Amino acid sequence: MSTYMPTIKQLQYLVALHEHGHFGRAATASFVSQSTLSSGIRELESLLGVTLVERSRRVVRFTALGNQVVEKAHRILRETEELSELVQASGKPLAGKLRMSVIPTIAPFMLPKMLPRLRRERSDLELFLLEETSQDAIESLHHGRVDCVLLALPYDTGDVASAHISDDRLFVAFPKDDPRDPPEVMTPAMIDEGRLLMLEDGHCLKEHTLAACNRPELRDAATMIGTSLHTLVQMVDNDLGLTIVPEMAIEAGILDGTTVSARPLKAANASREIALIWRKNSPREADFELLAEELRAG
Repeated sequence: MSTYMPTIKQLQYLVALHEHGHFGRAATASFVSQSTLSSGIRELESLLGVTLVERSRRVVRFTALGNQVVEKAHRILRETEELSELVQASGKPLAGKLRMSVIPTIAPFMLPKMLPRLRRERSDLELFLLEETSQDAIESLHHGRVDCVLLALPYDTGDVASAHISDDRLFVAFPKDDPRDPPEVMTPAMIDEGRLLMLEDGHCLKEHTLAACNRPELRDAATMIGTSLHTLVQMVDNDLGLTIVPEMAIEAGILDGTTVSARPLKAANASREIALIWRKNSPREADFELLAEELRAG
């Protein structure tokens, strides 16, 4: 029976190749040469006595066993990182390196107010930020690429711990002189299904919009434009449709310089919960709770 134990570095190379699907890109992401990464994976296969990756000139394809090993490798690498975090957490609270994903419908509106104060008051914290869609951010969290995620709920996050930050109302934004311009609020029935502009799949705001409107026909009829709320607002300003905008974006000035009007959406689910989430049983849970307090302070 073999007593060989894979090294952390070999598992990192294997996971990087699985993520990028290309030896060159995986090597770049791992900060090594392509030959170093390739030889590390070959050595892993040789000492395990199995084939994990089928190679050809154009395609990198993982075997069924290779995919299983990658899943196990993700868990091992997460445990290794948490070992380092455990030591780090024994020192000064909310200090050292912390990697946080933030979704695009929060990052440009919340971070400019929060970051300067965090730098002043938590000078020992090295915060590394990554802007990702909700879907990608959740994957990054569960694969150990980030430590926590700032996002909007409800959304399918898997088994995580969370801290509530705030509630964020949803508004309907529409062009100047739109005949549906009411004095106070908009209702879902007032939204023309052929003119509703939404973000593409992967953004939780799309799901929040559909849940708030509670009109199944909107999912197929609505026009999905892209990844940016700013782009949607510009399209509304040019009378191309209506869209849903969070209150925090309006307060941050997303409608400034436009003639777009906005009214609160009156519906049962017309708000989203801003939350910080992290992997359950993380040794840095106290740090995440402190970070959530800082985020709540605004």
